[in-house]
Amino acid sequence: MNKVFASAAEALSGLVRDGQLLAVGGFGLCGIPEALIAALRDSAVKDLTVISNNAGVDGFGLGQLLETRQIKKMISSYVGENKEFERQYLAGELQLEFTPQGTLAEKLRAGGAGIPAFYTRTGVGTIVAEGKELREFDGQTYVLEHALLPDVALVKAWKADKSGNLVFRRTARNFNPAVAMAGKVTVVEVEQLVEVGEIDPDAVHLPGIYVQRIVVNATPEKRIEKRTLTVKEA
Repeated sequence: MNKVFASAAEALSGLVRDGQLLAVGGFGLCGIPEALIAALRDSAVKDLTVISNNAGVDGFGLGQLLETRQIKKMISSYVGENKEFERQYLAGELQLEFTPQGTLAEKLRAGGAGIPAFYTRTGVGTIVAEGKELREFDGQTYVLEHALLPDVALVKAWKADKSGNLVFRRTARNFNPAVAMAGKVTVVEVEQLVEVGEIDPDAVHLPGIYVQRIVVNATPEKRIEKRTLTVKEA
């Protein structure tokens, strides 16, 4: 099975559709699949429900899809610095399901592990628990949370081999592994692509069984200007 696609647009072609549940890895600005988000924007799909810790900032990351009104609902842990996210939510133009950050990560991890639901104390006694099943264990009340199983997962990794074995780097190793595991179909954007066998098995962060499509985007690495700041500049 050939998992490698020539471009982000080709990797999403025939895969993303109106009304789907998508999960996007990263943490706002860190470790996000920039090329895949741009291709999603250009595809003009709409009415998406998107799972992501937050939605980037205005005009960057998922903020682009908010500006084009392609997202109808966000499942996230906070609004962050995205003014358009805040405006749409307060104006009633965007549905929002707030989820505590650790619970969001566990809902994705559970989905990838085949666990349909789990109990947690997080959110008990708050609006997070409203309408959800509560149960007592050892004298403590817990709320039932259901796993997330997105139709498509978009993730960012540093390196992959052609079988989809992934290595994450620095802050990209945040929500990306859990998002990749949870997706029914996972598309990964990488900076480096190598042949099968070139990645030491002990260095693999996520096995290729979870990855169906791969696209190379080396531009993030190229566009960063590296220089040493003087004390005065800092």
